Amino acid sequence: TALQEHLAHARELAEEKERANAEGRAPNVQKLQAAWGGVTLVYRKSLADSPAYRLNHEEVIKSLEEGVRYVEHMSPIEAVLDEREHVRAVKFTRKDGSIAELPARTVCVAAGTSPNVTYEKEFPGTFVLDAKKHFFQAHAATLDASGHVSLEPTQDTSRGFFTSYLKDNHTVSFYGDNHPHYAGSVVKAMASAKDGYARVVALFPQAFAEANASATADARTARDALTLREAPLRALFARLDDELIARVVEVNRLTKTIVEIVVKSPMAARKFEPGQFYRLQNFETFAPIIDGNRLAMEGLALTGAWVDKEKGLLGTIVLEMGHSSRLCAALEPGEPIVLMGPTGTPTEIGTKETVLLCGGGLGNAVLFSIARAYKLLGNKVLYFAGYKKGEDLFKQSDIEEFTDQIIWCTDTGDEIPPRRSQDAHYRGNIVNAMIAYGQGKLVRPGPNVGDAMMPLERVTKLSAVNRIIAIGSDRMMNAVREARHGALQPLLDPRHLAIGSINSPMQCMMKEVCAQCLQKHKDPVTGKELIVFSCFNQDQELDRVDFSHLNQRLRANSMQEKLSNAWLDQLLRDKPDVLRV
Repeated sequence: TALQEHLAHARELAEEKERANAEGRAPNVQKLQAAWGGVTLVYRKSLADSPAYRLNHEEVIKSLEEGVRYVEHMSPIEAVLDEREHVRAVKFTRKDGSIAELPARTVCVAAGTSPNVTYEKEFPGTFVLDAKKHFFQAHAATLDASGHVSLEPTQDTSRGFFTSYLKDNHTVSFYGDNHPHYAGSVVKAMASAKDGYARVVALFPQAFAEANASATADARTARDALTLREAPLRALFARLDDELIARVVEVNRLTKTIVEIVVKSPMAARKFEPGQFYRLQNFETFAPIIDGNRLAMEGLALTGAWVDKEKGLLGTIVLEMGHSSRLCAALEPGEPIVLMGPTGTPTEIGTKETVLLCGGGLGNAVLFSIARAYKLLGNKVLYFAGYKKGEDLFKQSDIEEFTDQIIWCTDTGDEIPPRRSQDAHYRGNIVNAMIAYGQGKLVRPGPNVGDAMMPLERVTKLSAVNRIIAIGSDRMMNAVREARHGALQPLLDPRHLAIGSINSPMQCMMKEVCAQCLQKHKDPVTGKELIVFSCFNQDQELDRVDFSHLNQRLRANSMQEKLSNAWLDQLLRDKPDVLRV
C-alpha cells in the first residue's frame, strides 16, 4: 500500500513537470506537496521565541515561501499508530490544556543538541566538566617565556577555548556545539573556529614568527626557508596519511553471501579491542558508475573480525543483504575508503570464567576476537556456532583455535563434520543444541570409519557457565533469552550473566549523537522502561532488551531496502562483472 502511494505521487510529479515544460513555467511542486498533506512545524512556544527566528530569521522566511505551515503553543504528548504500527497522527496539548490531534505520516523531532562529552564518560577524570556536567569547563591558555603552557579556568567562555587537559605540554581545544558560548547554530559554530584560531596561534609564537620573517626576506631566501620548513611537514603529513587513510588490501569471498574486506589502517587496527566495530563505506568519488548511476554505499556497521596491529591490517566480514553490503564486493585493492572507528564499547573480558558463546550466522565473525581474548586470559570457552546451512560456514580454523569445544549447528544443507575429537554437529537450532548438550544427549562419530555414534564428552557442564554471550539475529538472541527462563533454566547457574550484542539500525555510530540506534530496555523486575544508545555500548543484558521493539526498528526501512536492492539488480543485469568477487 505504501509503495503504491509513493508511485502515485511520483506519477503526479512527473505529470506536473510535463505540463510545466509544455507551458514554459516552473513546476508547482508546492501545490502537490500541500495536496499530499504538506509540512507542518509545531512549536511549543511562539515562533518569535524560537532560536531560528531570533538568530537567523531568514530561515523562517524561506520556509514560509516553501509552504511550511507553523502551529504555535502546542506540545506533543502521544504518537498515534495505525494497524501496522506506523505513525498516523500525533496528539498535542494546547496552551489552554485542550488536546489536538494532527494527522502525520512522517514525524521529525527537533530535540535540541547537547555537547558530546562521551569521552569523559568512557574515561572519567580526563576532563573537568562545568557545574551542570553539560559542557567541558572552559580554560584560557597562556605560554610562558620557556614555552610551557598553563591553563586557567575562566567564566568568560568567549575566550576559553581549551579544556582542562594538560599533559606533556599538550592541551585540547573545543569548539561549536561543544562550547557553551557558541552552541545553538551552525553560524555560531563557524564563528567559534574563527575566534578560537587566534587563541591557538598564540601558543606557537616561534613558528609564526619564522613564517613572518621569511615573508620579509628576498624571494629566493624565502623559497629556501620555506623548503626547509616544509620538509618535516611533508614527512608529518606522509605519516598521518599512512596512519589514517584507510585503503582496501583485498576482498575475499568466504561463502556465496559473505565477503571479507581486508583494510590497511594502522591506527584503526592498533586501537581495536574485541567486540568493537567500524563504520565503513566507499567514497563517492571512487564509486563505480553504471548508466549514470553512481554506486555509493551508506555507512555500514561492520565488526572487526581480526586485526594485525604490527602490519596495521584489519579484517571485517560482510553479509550481502542490501545494496550497500553487496557493493562491498566492488571495492578495489588500493582503493581509499571511509573507515571510522573502532567504535562501540569493548566486550568485558573476565578471568577464571567459563564462558558460553552463541554465534548465529554472521554473528560468528564478531566472536572470533572475543573467543581469542577469553582464551588468552585462561578462561574456558564453550562455543555453539549456528548456521542456516552448512555451506554458510567460514573461517572454521579461526573458531577452533581459541575454543575448548564447539557444537556446530545447522538448520539445513550440508552437515559440518567436526575436525576435533571434542566437537560435534547438531541438526537443528542453536537453543535445542544447548539443551541437548546440557542433558548429555549429544553424540559424535567414533574415531574410525564405520564406527557407531558415541556419546559426546562434555568439557564442562552448563551449570558451570558464568557468562553467556549471544551474537546473531534478533530472533536468535531472543530465543536464547527465553530459553534461559524455560528449558535451559534447570541446567544453568541462576547467577550467570547473559549478554547480547544488539544490532540496532545505525547511522552516525559516533556514540549518542544521531539517535538512529536507540534501543528500548525494560527492567526485568520493575518493568521500568529506559532508552539507550546501542552504538555507545552494543553489549547489553539479554533480560533488559525489548526484542519486540528491536524487531520493529529493524523492519522500519524494509520497503526502501528492497527497492534499492531491486534497482541494483536492474543496473547489474548486463554488467555482472562489477561485483566480480
